[in-house]
Amino acid sequence: MSTASPEVGSETVPDEITFLSKPWVTVVWNDPVNLMSYVSFVFQKYFGYSKAEAEKLMMQVHEEGRSVVSTGTREEMERDVQAMHEYGLWATMEKQ
Repeated sequence: MSTASPEVGSETVPDEITFLSKPWVTVVWNDPVNLMSYVSFVFQKYFGYSKAEAEKLMMQVHEEGRSVVSTGTREEMERDVQAMHEYGLWATMEKQ
């Protein structure tokens, strides 16, 4: 029986625990109510994004209709979705 390492070429293949540990994402959706400046403010305040990163994500929401704003465990994404709802944003969570 071989005990080969999980490396392929020069890249390491993530183990199952690493792969499964953050399989969820929080998605913020475009809506006709909130101002773009407010959405950017929420991303900075709640997630701690820089102004430039928050504006990039906000523009993705505006132009593409949605943006993935966080990744993590199911419980973490439930918390983030709830927080976005409390800020008045439309958000859902999805499994990657």
